[in-house]
Amino acid sequence: MGSLACNCTVLGDERTREAVVIDGGDGVADVLECLHRHNLHAELLIHTHAHIDHIGDVGRLRAQTGARALLHRADVPLYRSLASQAQYIGAIGPVPPVVTLDGELRDGERLSLGEIDLAVIHTPGHTLGSVCFALQENGGSRLFTGDTLFAGSIGRWDLGGTSMEDIVRSIRAKLLPFADDTPVVPGHGPMTTIGIERRSNPYLLSSRA
Repeated sequence: MGSLACNCTVLGDERTREAVVIDGGDGVADVLECLHRHNLHAELLIHTHAHIDHIGDVGRLRAQTGARALLHRADVPLYRSLASQAQYIGAIGPVPPVVTLDGELRDGERLSLGEIDLAVIHTPGHTLGSVCFALQENGGSRLFTGDTLFAGSIGRWDLGGTSMEDIVRSIRAKLLPFADDTPVVPGHGPMTTIGIERRSNPYLLSSRA
């Protein structure tokens, strides 16, 4: 979604019609159309990290939905730098406004709406406040990993992050304990599974972090 092709996910509860929007940072019209098509009303706007493509449009999306916007506190300074982020990527058009968010995401907390049950997993490295979300479903989990873990790769660490070693350490400590068949929905690109990345991701195979 958007010019940087960020993967945005809308999770809806069939009974309550409540929804959680993950990384609805670019492409408000698309998110609103999805909510309308499925007769959902957004209650939470949650973000894996504070890069502009993942959170830039949160102010407009919140104004349209009335949902609460949440981010890990360690990424708030990065969120406040939207103007410099836009300049770095050569964005065309007005810089989205920085708004006061409605709360913080904390490592280990659970976010629940109806039957939707998400666990927050702090995975610093790509950014200081990067988080992943584990959706409990069918006796297992589905991971939304933002720009921490991709299919066959990992996120950059030079845009408000720390180091490759920190990303790899976060993945090994927080994500690889999940079962091999756990689906992974990254912030960009195709889906993968924990097992595939455990066996073939070159960063996880070569690094000793």
